[in-house]
Amino acid sequence: MFKIEFTPEAIEDMRLLKKRGRKQVIEEIEKQLNYQPTQETRNRKRLRPNEVAEWELRVGKFRVFYDVNDVTRFVKVEAVGYKKGSKLFIHGEEYKI
Repeated sequence: MFKIEFTPEAIEDMRLLKKRGRKQVIEEIEKQLNYQPTQETRNRKRLRPNEVAEWELRVGKFRVFYDVNDVTRFVKVEAVGYKKGSKLFIHGEEYKI
C-alpha cells in the first residue's frame, strides 16, 4: 500500500472545487492510487516531461497530477485541475498543454 500526501498547492486546488467534486476526487485517489499507482490504466497515464507531475489520474472532468516514489511507497499529489472543453485549468488558471 502506498502513502498518499497532498502538496499545499494541491490542497488549495481541492478547496477551489465544489464539495461534490472534492468527494469524487478523493474517493478516486484512494481507490486508484493506494495500490499500483504506476500501472497505466484507462484513467491513469504517465505524462510527457512537464513542470507539474509525472503522472495523471482522470476523474471525470477533473485531473489529478502526481509523482510516485516506488522505493518509499509514496504518492505525492502535486496539483488538481479540471478540463473545460479543450482547456485545462490548474491552480484556478488556464494551463497550456
